[in-house]
Amino acid sequence: MTYQETIDYLFNSTPLFQNVGKDAYKEGLDNTHLLDEHFGHPHRKFKTIHVAGTNGKGSCSHTLAAILQSAGYKVGLYTSPHLVDFRERIRVNGVPVNQEYVIDFVENHRSFFEPLHPSFFELTTAMAFNYFAEQQVDVAVIEVGLGGRLDCTNIIRPDMCVITNISFDHVQFLGDTLAKIASEKAGIIKPNTPVVIGETTPETKPVFAQKATQVNAPIHFAEEENLLQESSINEQGKRIYQTTDYADLEGELGGLCQTKNTNTLLSAIRILQEIGYNIKESHVREGFAHVCSLTGLMGRWQKIQEQPLMVCDTGHNKGGIQYIVEQLSMQNYRQLHIVMGMVNDKDISGVLAMLPKEATYYFTKASVNRALSEKEVQRLAGEAGLQGETYPSVKEAIEAAKNNADAEDFIFVGGSTFVVADLLSSL
Repeated sequence: MTYQETIDYLFNSTPLFQNVGKDAYKEGLDNTHLLDEHFGHPHRKFKTIHVAGTNGKGSCSHTLAAILQSAGYKVGLYTSPHLVDFRERIRVNGVPVNQEYVIDFVENHRSFFEPLHPSFFELTTAMAFNYFAEQQVDVAVIEVGLGGRLDCTNIIRPDMCVITNISFDHVQFLGDTLAKIASEKAGIIKPNTPVVIGETTPETKPVFAQKATQVNAPIHFAEEENLLQESSINEQGKRIYQTTDYADLEGELGGLCQTKNTNTLLSAIRILQEIGYNIKESHVREGFAHVCSLTGLMGRWQKIQEQPLMVCDTGHNKGGIQYIVEQLSMQNYRQLHIVMGMVNDKDISGVLAMLPKEATYYFTKASVNRALSEKEVQRLAGEAGLQGETYPSVKEAIEAAKNNADAEDFIFVGGSTFVVADLLSSL
């Protein structure tokens, strides 16, 4: 098989969550354990750091990987979903897994895994762990796919766990209260393993504390440690943080949500240093300042063009949109244009109600099966007081926005990871 044939096989022969949603979600770890045994338990051959949470886990995972790379470690990074190319999910020192490895993995092992009918994510996780073992990484940063307790990444025994925050997302799998969702995320907390909790609510904090007590895990609430003192934006659009440990810490990621992520990361860095990781101040500064180039991170308040300024962001639930709306309110522009699409398993009405009513909207549909039709997004948006036209593809919506916008205007593209993916794929 060619690389493209292999990717088509993976997408079409295994249930893929980004395409079909709940039907791809397999509760339980039976397949994961069978795959893990087949490959000789590869995750036991390197150190790991486990990152969960509703929002921010991708940014935190990439930044931790960038810091560890800067410190001289050979670092695996496993994240999801991908935006442009499947290989983004599996990286070593920022370099995506090569095409030949993906082809060989599928061809050499399909006779074993096909009878198991694994999900796309189960198979991809096995591929990532196997690749990291073969590459002899020192440490791998592993981002949870969905939830935590029953996520197939949860077979690892990490040096540290991070749970960024909890908000309503994937409620059909994780529960319809913050406490229930927190309980699923808390499932990654391991015996005698330090865990950092980024943000809590009165509902979620006791859940984390109880789980940590049960398994004797040292728990650190980043909000209470409060190592981030102040955040500002410099002339280049970079965030400058004043922290307890580092003065004038420059962050490449400019999104407002990064302030919470940074506070979480500062607590995590301290723990890694305490448990023996050789991380110096220069490594922290390098990782924060160059996270995108070091790890290939995309889609986090990413600037696409100037005049008119166009920015995209993958935030897609109420927790993520909250920060985006706040950040939009801080921009200087003549008119705001928003290219918007959503998928069908989110709190769509809740998100739409948060968006600015004075903007001109371009409702569209991403190229995944789960995407809500542009007409339905328009209808629901209308109920929330948002006005705009519909476009059958993200590319057409963006072209319309660019044609309508003046140089002093601002174009925002988002609402779904997959809308951003379509944008980046078209560049």
